[in-house]
Amino acid sequence: MPDQPPHDPFELFRRLWGPLGVPIPGMAIPTLDPKEVEKRINDLRSIEGWLSMNLNMVKFSIQGLELQRATLQAMRDATEPPPPPSKK
Repeated sequence: MPDQPPHDPFELFRRLWGPLGVPIPGMAIPTLDPKEVEKRINDLRSIEGWLSMNLNMVKFSIQGLELQRATLQAMRDATEPPPPPSKK
């Protein structure tokens, strides 16, 4: 069995949006073929799922970093000596 290239997760994007980052003409022109419409819907749902998954990963990364920041600040506050009393 010949080696297959690794799966490119962006292949679907490239096919749908073309090499220049603009929609290919078929995406802007409506089609009368129900199979083609169904295929486009399925392709876009796949992209939507991929984007949602990545958005959730970014949100979890942000939450993790915020928790890390709060933990570091709490550790810093616990190890710093208290400020000297102010004289009035």
